[in-house]
Amino acid sequence: MTRAKQHTATESSATGAAQQTHDAPAQQRPLPQVNVALLKRLSETPGVAGREERIRELVISELRPLVDELQVDALGNVTAIKRGSGNRRVMLAAHMDEIGFMVRHIDDDGFLRLQPLGGFDPRVLVAQRVLVHTAGGASLRGVLTPATKPIHLLGDEKPGAPKLDEFYVDLGLPAEEVKESVSLGDSVTLDRTCEVLGSNVIGKAMDDRTGVFTMIETLRRLGKHQVNVIAVATVQEEVGLRGATTAAYAVEPDVAIALDTTLAQDIPGSARHEAITRIGEGVAIKVFDSSFIPNFKLVRHLRDVAEQHGISHQLEVLPRGGTDAGAMQRARSGAAAITLSIPSRYVHTVNEMVSLHDLDAAATLLARYLEEAHTGSYEL
Repeated sequence: MTRAKQHTATESSATGAAQQTHDAPAQQRPLPQVNVALLKRLSETPGVAGREERIRELVISELRPLVDELQVDALGNVTAIKRGSGNRRVMLAAHMDEIGFMVRHIDDDGFLRLQPLGGFDPRVLVAQRVLVHTAGGASLRGVLTPATKPIHLLGDEKPGAPKLDEFYVDLGLPAEEVKESVSLGDSVTLDRTCEVLGSNVIGKAMDDRTGVFTMIETLRRLGKHQVNVIAVATVQEEVGLRGATTAAYAVEPDVAIALDTTLAQDIPGSARHEAITRIGEGVAIKVFDSSFIPNFKLVRHLRDVAEQHGISHQLEVLPRGGTDAGAMQRARSGAAAITLSIPSRYVHTVNEMVSLHDLDAAATLLARYLEEAHTGSYEL
């Protein structure tokens, strides 16, 4: 999920809507059969905007057995086609890139300065561990921290909020070794593993590896279908929906569905009406975000499918922020577009939290919808 214009802060004053469709709390329900091992691999594999080659290799290996045709375009999008018996083209888009950095400067002492790639909140970055991925294939572990005095030396000074341009990486290596190994433009990702917490999962890059996961799982669960399903793992979403723009231009979809995370502000510090979505209460069917307005007939169709099959779902109004649907909706002559969202706590941090129940609901809803997508009429 990309942040709002210029990647500005979003959530705290937002209003949102969530509609619960089941009664039992998530932690009391049996855990669904979700391939956590695959989600863990997707989360932990590095791939910032413009350097998605490692995550792309993994995605290709998972998609290829599930589709009839697969190709990679000039920008790096993976387009996988599963043919149906009809003519309607339904494009699924989930972005591979994660927020991170690239190296922009190496000083004489071997410390690295960074160029952000996507919208990190600097408040969550102090004393984090990172991996610097070099052109030679190595991943060097380092400490990410702002250039400031430790608390012991501040005296009566009050530390201010850190700014992104104040952060540097310490690789713990001599300057000469750093300069031999690291080049400007090398990518930097946060160093965190993906772990299960009860019925939830936490890790980095859930935005949007959960969308990629949902796309893969949907293709596995898909039964007989008439529409042509074009599943696209897109690049560079976090820096301006770039991959989806070129991919949708080539695909020319009739229906375009983005798969992404959204805010679950069902936590201390937010009023109930500010929650946007609530974790564990089902896949979110987007009604609005600042990048596009979904096709209201498509919204209704997905709601009907969810209700028909008893799939947990909620409605999402996201006042600021956007997804690949904003680009797909406007490609060429346009498409009926929508986003299915995975509710996520702590978005754009290294501990993004999602529910296994919501992941299961997302893949199930999308598979059931695709099986009858040829019946939908979305003319406005």
